[in-house]
Amino acid sequence: MPNAQRDARAAFAMTSATDHFVETPTGRLFARAWSPAEHSQSSPIVLLHDSLGSVELWRDFPALLCARTQREVIAYDRLGFGRSDARTDPLTPAFVKQEAEIYVPRLLDHFKTERFVAFGHSVGGAMAVCCGAVLINATSAIIAESAQMFAEELTLRGITAAKAEYADSERFARLKRYHGEKTAWVLSAWTDTWLSPEFANWSVRDELRSVRCPLLCLHGDRDEFGSLRHLEVAREFSGSAAETRVFQGLGHVPHREDPESVLTQAAAFLANGV
Repeated sequence: MPNAQRDARAAFAMTSATDHFVETPTGRLFARAWSPAEHSQSSPIVLLHDSLGSVELWRDFPALLCARTQREVIAYDRLGFGRSDARTDPLTPAFVKQEAEIYVPRLLDHFKTERFVAFGHSVGGAMAVCCGAVLINATSAIIAESAQMFAEELTLRGITAAKAEYADSERFARLKRYHGEKTAWVLSAWTDTWLSPEFANWSVRDELRSVRCPLLCLHGDRDEFGSLRHLEVAREFSGSAAETRVFQGLGHVPHREDPESVLTQAAAFLANGV
């Protein structure tokens, strides 16, 4: 095994994780925090998951990210997902920005964190952008992986196909391992929300204009849920300099398909004084 890999595995083994429940006005959020062996003064990284995601579905990526960056990493289940409290209300297009307005501040209060790095995957990437727009003084940097910056036709076609696939009882059962009795709501919150007429004109272009912190956008060139146009939108509308990286041969989940490439890009970006 190369020395770099041995060092990474050694650091990974030295991370520790703690579970938390965070009170909000509408229910409790489940969160898990990974800490490096040595205390860091750097801003922690908050992970914002995708439309079907959860803390558990990040798998070992948070611990690897903690080890590579030597920063605390905090992942949480959005309300209605994973081990967080259930919700039954239908989502509107406002739900993306509301994550930054309502729930992330509660998370920061719980962890006594004044500044943080917002790292989001898929719709979580759009939520990370909203953090930069809403929590301007608290967001020290944004990493948006496979982020949807607008409701693209390619995205909607992918969701339509996925909705049909999840009608299969086996795929639904696999998803239920992570969301339990909330699974039907989770699936509807993704497919029915995004495919609604109200969502057709949704975008985070206005939020991008308000971003003032460093922004890194990562995208696979084979992403089945979004074209490289999302990177162009980030560069065009961001109120700060937006760095973009394209992963050749990767799809919608680079942190699972090729975690080393994502870790390398994230660590290099955060090493530049962020």
